[in-house]
Amino acid sequence: MPESALSSSSPDMNCSSVSYVHSINEAGRLLPSASRWNSIEIDYNAFPKSSIEYDSLPSPYSKSVEFNLVITDKTHLKRFVYISIFLVLAILALVLLLHFLAPKHGHHGSSKNLTLAINQALTFFEAQKSGHFPKNSSVTFRGDSGLQDGNSSSHDLVGGFYDSGNNIKFSFPTAYTITLLSWTVIEYHQKYADIGELEHVKDIIKWGSDYLLKLFVPPINATSSSTNTNLYSQVGSTTNDRFNDVNCWQRPEDMSYSRPVSICNSTASDLAGEIVAALSAASLVFGEDKAYSGELIKGAEKLFELATAVDPSAQGTYTMSDACGGQARQFYNSSGFEDELVWAGTWLFFATGNTTYLGSVTQKWTSAQTEEIPSEKWIFDWNNKITANAVLLTRLRFFHDMGYPYAAALQPSTTRTDLLMCSYLSEHIFNKTPGGLILLKPDDGKPLQFAATASFLSKLYSDYLDLLQRQGGSCSSHNYTLEMLRHFSMSQVDYILGDNPMKMSYMVGFGESYPVHVHHRSSSIPWDGHQYSCEDGDKWLYSEQPNPNTLLGAMVGGPDQHDKFLDDRKKPWFTEPSISSNAGLVAALIALHNPPCESSNFSCVESGIDKMGIFTNIR
Repeated sequence: MPESALSSSSPDMNCSSVSYVHSINEAGRLLPSASRWNSIEIDYNAFPKSSIEYDSLPSPYSKSVEFNLVITDKTHLKRFVYISIFLVLAILALVLLLHFLAPKHGHHGSSKNLTLAINQALTFFEAQKSGHFPKNSSVTFRGDSGLQDGNSSSHDLVGGFYDSGNNIKFSFPTAYTITLLSWTVIEYHQKYADIGELEHVKDIIKWGSDYLLKLFVPPINATSSSTNTNLYSQVGSTTNDRFNDVNCWQRPEDMSYSRPVSICNSTASDLAGEIVAALSAASLVFGEDKAYSGELIKGAEKLFELATAVDPSAQGTYTMSDACGGQARQFYNSSGFEDELVWAGTWLFFATGNTTYLGSVTQKWTSAQTEEIPSEKWIFDWNNKITANAVLLTRLRFFHDMGYPYAAALQPSTTRTDLLMCSYLSEHIFNKTPGGLILLKPDDGKPLQFAATASFLSKLYSDYLDLLQRQGGSCSSHNYTLEMLRHFSMSQVDYILGDNPMKMSYMVGFGESYPVHVHHRSSSIPWDGHQYSCEDGDKWLYSEQPNPNTLLGAMVGGPDQHDKFLDDRKKPWFTEPSISSNAGLVAALIALHNPPCESSNFSCVESGIDKMGIFTNIR
C-alpha cells in the first residue's frame, strides 16, 4: 500500500511544522506515529458479509492484505461526522433556496410591483366613465353625468368614456382603446385572471363596446345608399356658445352648457374601420357569452359592409369633413384610412373565421403601407394601425398556416415586424432622452404614449418567438435576441414608473413621487357636494395646490426630449392623461407581468400567453 502524508497540529500550538507519517501494519490497521489521540477500533471484519463472492471477481490488489481500520480518537471522529452532516445539509439548503428564490423570469423581470400598477392603470378608466356611474366603483369623486348626451340628435349617446382631462367623448380614440384592451385580454387573459383583474378589464371593455354599438345607425331599408348611415364621431364641442367642453373648467357632473353631436356617414372610412375592429376584438373577449358576442359581430360585419361598399373615390378620413370631424382635428386628426380598413378586416377575420376578410386584408396591405406618412413610420397609436397589424398577421403566419394563397401574402408582414423590432433597438433610427426614453415622435410631445405601445409590441413579439423556441430574429444584416427585446420593453415601463432622471413615476398614485397637478377637471375640483359653475372652475384650474382627488393610475403626457417635466396643471402637454394612452400602458404592463408560477411547477409557461385562443373561430 502506498503511504500518505497528513498534516496536523497540536491543540496546544497555534502552528506546527511537524508531519506525522502513517503506515499500515500487517493486520491492515492504520497506525499514527507520535499522537496524543485516544484509541477506538473499528473492525470491518465485524460487519455482515455480502452474499456476493468477491473472490470470484478479478482485483488488481494483493489478496494477502486485510483492511481493519482503527480510528484512534473519538472526539475527532465525532467532529468529522458532525461537520460532514452539516456541510451536506448546508449544500442541500442552498440548492433549495436558489430554486425557490431565484427569479424565474430574470430576462425581463422588474423591481416594480406590476400587479399594483395594472390595477391602478385600469382604475383610471373608472374615473373616465360617462353616463350612469356604477355604485360599486372604487373611484369616489365621480357620479352620474352626461345623461342628456345625444338628445340634440334624438339618439341615445349616454355612456362611453370622457377622453382625457376635458369632457368630450371622441369616438375614434375610444374605439382604438377598446380594440387594444381587447387584444391584451385575448393574448394574456390568464395573467389577468391570476392577479384578479380579468373581470375588471372585461367590465371596462364592455362599458366601451356597449357605447360603440350606439355609434352607428344603418340605413332604414336595404335599397338606401350606404352613405345614409349615421356614424357619430363626437359628443361635446369646442366652439358652441360662450362655454364649451374646452374653455369651461367644470366637472362633468355639473355640466350645464349644450353638448352638440358630430355626425358622419360611412365615407368616414377610418372611424368605421376602427369601430369594426373594436367590436370584432371585443367579441372574442366575450366569446363565452354567445348572445353578446354575436351582437358585437353582427354590428361589426354590417358596418364593415357599409364602409367597404362606398365608392373608393369617396372614402376618406373622418376629419376631412367639418360636420363629421372638424372639431376633432386639433385633438385627433386622422392621417389616413387604409390602415383602419385593413385593421378592421384582420380583426373581423379572427372574430368570424371568414377568409373573405383576410383576402381583403392581403389585397389592401400594400396600399395601406403606401398611405403611411413618414412621421408615422413604426408608430402604433390611435392614428396608425399598420405597425400593430403587421405583428398580428405575423402571429397568424407563425401559428396557423392558412396555405395558398395567404401564406405568401403574409410574408411581408413578418419582414416589416422584424424591421420594427430592429428600429426599437437601433441607435440610428430613433433617438432617446438622456434617461433612456425612446422618442418615436419627438416633435409631437406626450412621448410616453408611444413608448408604451412600443414596449407592448416588443414584449408581445418576443413571446411569439419564445413559443416557437426561437432565440431571436434578424433584419438585413442585424440580429436581435429575445433578451434584447425584453430589456427594451422593460426599460420603457421602468422609465414611466419612476426610473428616470426626475425620479418621478408618471403614473399617478404609483410610487412615492408622482404628478399632483394633473390637467383633469374631475380630479382638480373638490368632491364636496357643491355644484361649481364654469366661472368657479378657473379657481381650480389656476390653483397652485395639488389636486384634491387622486386620479389613480393615470399616465400623464410625460417629459420633454431632455427628461424635464413640469408638474403644472396649466401645461397639458406635460400633465394631461387620456384613455388611449392608458390603454397602451395597460398593454405594456400586462405583457411584462411575470405570471405567478408555483415554484414547484417546472412546466409553467413563462410568457403567460394564450397561443391558440385567438384562432378559436378559424377552421
